[in-house]
Amino acid sequence: MTARDASLLGEGSSGGARRTAHIPPAFCHCLALLLICGAASVGDAQTPAPQAPPEAPIQLVYPSKPPEQTGPPLTITLADALERAQKNDPQFLAALSDQKSAHEDRLQAMYARLPQFSDTTAYLGTQGNGITPNGRYVENDGVHVYHQWAVLHQEFSANTLMGTGYKRAGAAEAVAAARAEIARRGLTVTVTRTYYALVVAQRKYATAQEALEQARRFFELTGDLERAGQAAHSDVIKAEIQYRQQEAVFSEANLGMETARLALSVLIFPTLDENFTAVDNLDTPQPLPTLGEVQDMAGRMNPDVRAAVGSLQQANFDVTGAKTAFLPVVSFDPVWGIEANCFALHCKYTAIPEAGNLPNLGYFITATLTFPVWDWGTLRSRLRQAELRQGQAQVELSAAQRRVLGGLYAAYNEALVSRANVDKLR
Repeated sequence: MTARDASLLGEGSSGGARRTAHIPPAFCHCLALLLICGAASVGDAQTPAPQAPPEAPIQLVYPSKPPEQTGPPLTITLADALERAQKNDPQFLAALSDQKSAHEDRLQAMYARLPQFSDTTAYLGTQGNGITPNGRYVENDGVHVYHQWAVLHQEFSANTLMGTGYKRAGAAEAVAAARAEIARRGLTVTVTRTYYALVVAQRKYATAQEALEQARRFFELTGDLERAGQAAHSDVIKAEIQYRQQEAVFSEANLGMETARLALSVLIFPTLDENFTAVDNLDTPQPLPTLGEVQDMAGRMNPDVRAAVGSLQQANFDVTGAKTAFLPVVSFDPVWGIEANCFALHCKYTAIPEAGNLPNLGYFITATLTFPVWDWGTLRSRLRQAELRQGQAQVELSAAQRRVLGGLYAAYNEALVSRANVDKLR
């Protein structure tokens, strides 16, 4: 067995001479098992039978598509992907909703400074006692009393006159707008990365497909040469191994492309739709602005700094509002309308019927002056809270400015290096 095994191991491309080698017994047993297990596929080593080309590449099986995905694939550009993502991303839509809600808060704060009008209609029915005209409830002027009032309410305080609440709501709206811009830019970064991940995966798939086809042709050519006696069986085995390896690479490239397509589909479609292709525009890179232009844009348009500035302004107005809470408040409530025993412009009062019909339509005014006298320190506690938030907002603004400046330099340097590498590769 040792000589035969050695002869099998010693056969080369030209069927060289057989040589006898001393092989350890343990290795002989292992080799015998391998030979027995592989006898069905290897066959006679002296006259190897020609092998047919392997079957077609493995195709990945996916669930059936919904009816709306059976048409031609949709072509998606980066701009289309960004536009679609802004209509479907829940975090961005939540930030946009917060911005719109903050806008409504600013409108409400503006309207709160204006006089408030209301209308009241009431009927007061009182049980009579048979003797007095006002009935059994002495605060009423008769057993039938009608109210028809037009009421105006206006409150004058330091916050109302200075517009503190309105200005604070405006600062809060600016903060919400800045956060919505942060969410939009974050979504842009995510969609852009996912989009170009799909573009790169498509390129890898195309490259792997071409390499697989070349490996298949080489494997077939090697088999033809072996059958013609111009190539050894070991060359055929090497070609088959290369083909199988390239087949695995192709399957992985296909899987990577479909995974990237799914990731982008989740971002840009309201339903899971994979029937689309991404436009490959990697050969047309965008021009890189100068550092001065980048610094100017960051100073004017950076949403993180704008949000920090708006938070500081909001904290400043909170401090102002807490201070003005110590001042008195004046409120006016003028009423114009009817309060009579009959629902008419003129009426005969049951208390003095001899006076005849008297006019009912008229007005009365209530003016109130309120002084804060004692509140167990609640107003001072609120002022201290507002001052603490103001100090924290100042610290956060300073940190945001430093963070943006440092990130700007790092990102710009990285962009320069990446652009230089891309130019060298081109």
